[in-house]
Amino acid sequence: MASSEIEIVSASDSNAQQQNPNEEVSVAPVIDVFSASAYGDFDKLRKFVEEDGASLSQPDLNGYYALHWAALNNFPHIVQYIVEHGGDVNATDNILQTALHWAAVRGAIAVADVLLQNGARVEAADFNGYRAVHVAAQYGQTAFLNHIIAKYQADFDVPDNEGRSPLHWAAYKGFADTIRLLLFRDASQGKQDKEGCTPLHWAAIRGNVEACSVLVHAGTKQELMVKDNAGFTPGQLASDKGHRHVALFLSNAQRAHSNNWGDKICGGKMTDIGYAPILFAIIIILTVLFINSVLVAPNLTKVTAVVGLWGWGAVSMVAGSLIMFYKCASKDPGFVKRPGDMGLHKDKEDLLLNIDLNSSSEWTGNWSQLCPTCKIIRPVRSKHCPTCKRCVEQFDHHCPWISNCVGKRNKRDFFVFLCFAFLASFLSAAVAIQRIWTAKPVLPTEETWIHYVAVQHPGVVAFLLLDMIILLAATILTTSQASQIARNITTNELANAIRYGYLRGPDGRFRNPYNHGWQKNCADFFIHGYTNDEEIAWPPLQQVAR
Repeated sequence: MASSEIEIVSASDSNAQQQNPNEEVSVAPVIDVFSASAYGDFDKLRKFVEEDGASLSQPDLNGYYALHWAALNNFPHIVQYIVEHGGDVNATDNILQTALHWAAVRGAIAVADVLLQNGARVEAADFNGYRAVHVAAQYGQTAFLNHIIAKYQADFDVPDNEGRSPLHWAAYKGFADTIRLLLFRDASQGKQDKEGCTPLHWAAIRGNVEACSVLVHAGTKQELMVKDNAGFTPGQLASDKGHRHVALFLSNAQRAHSNNWGDKICGGKMTDIGYAPILFAIIIILTVLFINSVLVAPNLTKVTAVVGLWGWGAVSMVAGSLIMFYKCASKDPGFVKRPGDMGLHKDKEDLLLNIDLNSSSEWTGNWSQLCPTCKIIRPVRSKHCPTCKRCVEQFDHHCPWISNCVGKRNKRDFFVFLCFAFLASFLSAAVAIQRIWTAKPVLPTEETWIHYVAVQHPGVVAFLLLDMIILLAATILTTSQASQIARNITTNELANAIRYGYLRGPDGRFRNPYNHGWQKNCADFFIHGYTNDEEIAWPPLQQVAR
């Protein structure tokens, strides 16, 4: 593996540095067609051409054309004028870059339309083999890249002279949205460049966690194990470069893919089953222990009417919890439908080309809404679950104890299940303690009551130990879920708030646009089972993450 990183040798780099729209620069005098094109001075340009007879088909002293400057600085009307007055849309500079390459630096979609509709070659390659798709990926111009792919069928998987595709460049530069777009369009993750590096290798070299995360979640175990020409995997490269957080992430991902003991035991179904059978068995064991060792134990006093009422009430709560356990474990948590689910064949180009960014309730204009695994545009509060391998609306978390996600369609069932579990464990613990306390005999001075209970009533002790664990877990989960319901926020959003732009106000501080007050939040949740995402307190800055 070469120790040096990728270098972008591009005339567009130096030009972009000369004219950065985000910085205040002193405007140079407009003295010729090149400066008029660069600064968008249409009147001066017309004067130079129509009155002074200046040519638009000749380069300046550096080999750059007026069309290049207008394309770089996103002046479509200037570009149109130049094309109409002799400018060559396929003219190249000293390193064979066309005006389309320069437009890709700034993501100038309107300029690209003018150039391509007037005969520009979308596949024109420069000295390094870079095409417009490579330059767009190098600068993270996702919208521009999608536009020329969808409308002009640009090859999004083409290699440059070093064998690097746009996905390699997006991964190296850490542009996660560009990575999502390319993966959404089925760009090859396993393609290796001349150094044997995949896109994941380059993401690991730069230490970009989000880029690695998108690639890993959308990929397979094979990408994690690929070695470059020097024999290094992506994880080893990350460690070698000192990116410990990335190395740990890749190591965990590799371990998760390799942890197939459950597959061997259960024919590949253990991962799907999860811990639900274990939790079910625990509930049944606790119920049997409670009935045999607490309620009808022969060595305890006779059950009174009040104690019996509370005891069998606890058993009823257990029955209710088992019903809700089955419902939230088996119910669709809110999987976002894929075209294949409806028997449709999805045209990915039309999906991204024709969508109305201003009026679509589905698309908010943020590329992180693309799911490269499900190949869908997902709603804002949804997230892709790597365990279920589906996107889930209003994703809360994946619960291994119910072997299902908790989301829009089953969160109410999950909360009711927790409430039943809390009440059952609390009531049964109270009854058990009351039973052994009232059965307390006159003990010898050398024997403690705890020792007596442990020896004489081991079933009750075993029940209480297990039940206290369940009670503690149910109390924490019920309290946290109740708090989130009252604020209309999910576990995932709380844990990853810093990654979600829609959870930040204009001042950059945390602000939940879906919080309408605890009364309305709770009423909507318990009446409908979920809250309406279209009802927001203010327009959020939408952003989702994988």
